[in-house]
Amino acid sequence: MEKDKRISRRTFVSGTAASVMMTAAGARRVHGANGRLRIGVIGCGGLATGAHIPALMKMKESDNVEIVAVCDVWQKALDRAAATTGAKPYKDYRTILDQKDIDYVAIVTPEHWHAKMTLDAADANKHIYCEKPMTWSIDEAKKVVKKIKEKGVKMQVGVQGMSDDSYETARKYIKEGRLGKVVQAQIDYSRNHKGDFWVGAFDPDAKPGVNLDWNAWLGPAPKRSFDPDRFFHWRRYWDYSGGIATDLFVHRITRLIKAIDLKFPERVVGTGGKWEFTSSPAEVPDTFNMICDYPGGPTVVVISSMANDTPIPHVIRGHEATLEFTRDGFVIRPQRLFGEGKEEIVHRKSGGEDILLHHRNLQNAIRNGEQLKCDSTLGYYGVVAVGLAIESYRKNRYMKWDSGREKAV
Repeated sequence: MEKDKRISRRTFVSGTAASVMMTAAGARRVHGANGRLRIGVIGCGGLATGAHIPALMKMKESDNVEIVAVCDVWQKALDRAAATTGAKPYKDYRTILDQKDIDYVAIVTPEHWHAKMTLDAADANKHIYCEKPMTWSIDEAKKVVKKIKEKGVKMQVGVQGMSDDSYETARKYIKEGRLGKVVQAQIDYSRNHKGDFWVGAFDPDAKPGVNLDWNAWLGPAPKRSFDPDRFFHWRRYWDYSGGIATDLFVHRITRLIKAIDLKFPERVVGTGGKWEFTSSPAEVPDTFNMICDYPGGPTVVVISSMANDTPIPHVIRGHEATLEFTRDGFVIRPQRLFGEGKEEIVHRKSGGEDILLHHRNLQNAIRNGEQLKCDSTLGYYGVVAVGLAIESYRKNRYMKWDSGREKAV
């Protein structure tokens, strides 16, 4: 999945995927407890207009925040976002980064742009909310972690499930030994579709060279002629996404990494294929599974299909007890052999898988140093796990992780 992604020209980003960012000196300003935070939104596609922008607008008065800039390379998406927010529109995200009064940017673009925009935002001393996965590749993730530490800005990775306290609470119980030695964990994220997966209607108003800068949208990805399926359904193509692994599994594996206190896996295998939607032009598989062995255990299994949405229990198996996540939190049940004198432990969660709460956590981190729910280091651990699974699948071999050099071997 690694490749040369040097950019030889000024690049921007686009529509159902692409662009908005922040300023230069803004992150160095001192924010009072009630100081207004000014936000730039990069990428005005469906996730931005359907989730991030409504959440941030809802927080305007209660949390004293304001969207002041929006950015996209597709004019229709940009105009829609500007009309909704009243923010100033930009086509080039770097122009937003030059604005002195912007405090943080929300990067809501296709995955292949995440690293470049994040690095540029950090260099401009902007705080960052970046949608998951943190980066398209493992090598990019290493660079982001280094840059964030170097610049001292706050970065929240958009695995919003981390704003549910179940996983940090589970971590406490596991560290106390309530499960005994953790040996295995399993989790899934499955959906179902008719005809083809991850598709929708093409908007005929997207016209490259007229109201859409296709070359800017491609940015660091390989240059190709315009293809509406790639533009509107970019998660189906390796150039811009890791498919199920980076769009869905990052949400799931990060939960287990947090709960069990994992870091880098020792070896990973990815399996699957296009088993149902065999005539689909999508490059990524419709069914995907990953198995990660962590040093000394546990083994973590993550499964998904776009052709059947029946779930499996989300459990962490210990030698002495099993922790099962539920809609309300989790339950720890003793194993029969070790159950004498022990009762179930039930945790009722606070927080939730909520973009609003995730933004609020970043805002509190900027204002008063609150600990981030999903910082760049946790984001890195997730990228490594899913990145190794993708490489395993595409190369048809086990992947091992060299912890000393922090690279796949």
